[in-house]
Amino acid sequence: MKRLNRRFFLAASTAAIAAPRLAFGAPSDTEIVIVGAGAAGIAAARKLIAAGRKVAIFEASDRIGGRCVTDTKTFGVPYDTGAHWLHMPELNPLAKLGPRAGFDIYPAPPGQKIRIGRRNAREGEMEEFLSATVRAKRAIIEAARGKTDVACAQVLPKDLGEWQASVEFFLGPYGCAKDLSEVSAVDFTRSAERDIDAFSRQGLGALLAKLADGLPIELSRPVNEIESWRAGAEVNTDGAKTLARAVIVTASTSVLASGKIKFAPELSKRQIDALDALKLGIYERIALELPGNPLRLQRDDLVFEKAASRSTAALLANVSDTSLHYVDVGGAFAGELSARGRDAMVNTAVEWLGGLYGVDLKKDVKRSHATQWSKEPWIMGSFSCASPGGAPSRRALMDVHKDRIFFAGEAVHETLWGTVGGAWESGERAADAVLKMFAPARPQPTKRKR
Repeated sequence: MKRLNRRFFLAASTAAIAAPRLAFGAPSDTEIVIVGAGAAGIAAARKLIAAGRKVAIFEASDRIGGRCVTDTKTFGVPYDTGAHWLHMPELNPLAKLGPRAGFDIYPAPPGQKIRIGRRNAREGEMEEFLSATVRAKRAIIEAARGKTDVACAQVLPKDLGEWQASVEFFLGPYGCAKDLSEVSAVDFTRSAERDIDAFSRQGLGALLAKLADGLPIELSRPVNEIESWRAGAEVNTDGAKTLARAVIVTASTSVLASGKIKFAPELSKRQIDALDALKLGIYERIALELPGNPLRLQRDDLVFEKAASRSTAALLANVSDTSLHYVDVGGAFAGELSARGRDAMVNTAVEWLGGLYGVDLKKDVKRSHATQWSKEPWIMGSFSCASPGGAPSRRALMDVHKDRIFFAGEAVHETLWGTVGGAWESGERAADAVLKMFAPARPQPTKRKR
């Protein structure tokens, strides 16, 4: 890629006033830099390129997909190490793009199972759990109407009784990647319903990678600094500088809050506070290969337990008709477990499952793997959830910094945060904003002299 120095860029920008085609007409010019090749970056790039703009995508890691990755080497079948669920497929852009790309998108089975001790919950017990969950949600929604944004845990009904730990896990660590004590009631309430789902048989990460085919992505190219000025922006990647008219930043909120990417001028206090309020929660997956279906579960069975503490998990069994079982943990418990290392994570998952079904699974596990997204240097977590008082933060990240820097990603979507669909829509929205910047100003009508 041709490197343009700042002096040339400024001169070209000045010339653009008189002759725009000369300023940015060279085939090697970069008009827009996109930071990050996850769902938001891919969506933005596809839209900008379709509109005829010249784009460069810088990805810090050595792979495409961000927090949406399908691994086929560990188990020999598609294994989504990150995002796996396609929420609300009738509206989700990825669910619509999947079949066009040759991917099998199929509906997830409705409902879930609850284990009580070593048996499945009876119908009446399931109703008790669902009723407790609905009452908890209603209490949070009612609290969100108040003048002060409080923590979800603060307003839970006092009579959840023996279902409290299960309800708190389902609504908090499983749904938000944080314990409810760290979750904004307003942000929780704004989240769109996600009660209808679908899966990609070939893997959601594989679908995202397919949609990135042909895009100008440069891997292992971390951005260190973005400097903006009136004429454009300069993107620094380990000393190499690229000049552009605009930059779309899709790096995670935790990475941005850590200061790994510097901004000159600095972000506004409103945006800095927003990044802090939207730091990623922790959601990790332990994958177990269990040939022969020793638990006697159906394809994509979703199983919770009547928990006695926060040390609990969710099971997705026989994923997409394979022998893979996903044991997902979230929140503080996931952080503590991850800190003990992958072996401890796997052992805990095997013991937990064995306890639920009264079997010794150690001899049945063929291969295993555990994610540690919180330790990924260019991710630093799983997905965003606003802390109490932080609900306005998503809107703050929609502000354009110095007329040149645009933000996108799941954290920048007010209702679909924490989802790949939300990240995709956010990327397209940022691309639309950039395209408006390129659009020529409409001539103002002149008044006729009388």
